[in-house]
Amino acid sequence: MTLTDFTPFASLSGGALIGLSAVLLMGLLGRIAGISGIAVRLLPPYLDADTRGRMAFILGLIAAPSVWLLTTGAWPQVTLEASAPLLLVAGLLVGFGSVWGAGCTSGHGVCGLSRLSARSFVAVGTFMATAFLTVLLVRHVF
Repeated sequence: MTLTDFTPFASLSGGALIGLSAVLLMGLLGRIAGISGIAVRLLPPYLDADTRGRMAFILGLIAAPSVWLLTTGAWPQVTLEASAPLLLVAGLLVGFGSVWGAGCTSGHGVCGLSRLSARSFVAVGTFMATAFLTVLLVRHVF
């Protein structure tokens, strides 16, 4: 069985920052912090006055490991136990799920649930059930 480190401070801090960014984006700009929606609107035909803000949001996500390095003195530990083809297929499935579900985990899970969106409750239930089933199959069956 694969064990995962218990990191309550890092997890709580990360969750608080995600929540804060979602609240600030909604409060200041009236926008939902759904990463897939923000990312897809960086491509034509969506280029508009909000493009720079979307770019800043995505660049902030990319810069986060560097901020971690500056505050802790070490890069975040990342362990990938999957092959490149499996990661490619997983990425395509996640992308397909985001399109099919009309949003991603951040949009539905963080912003949709907090707004009591029925569609988000269904989406979160679906991707959580899929995640539970995937972990069961990968770690305990195969």
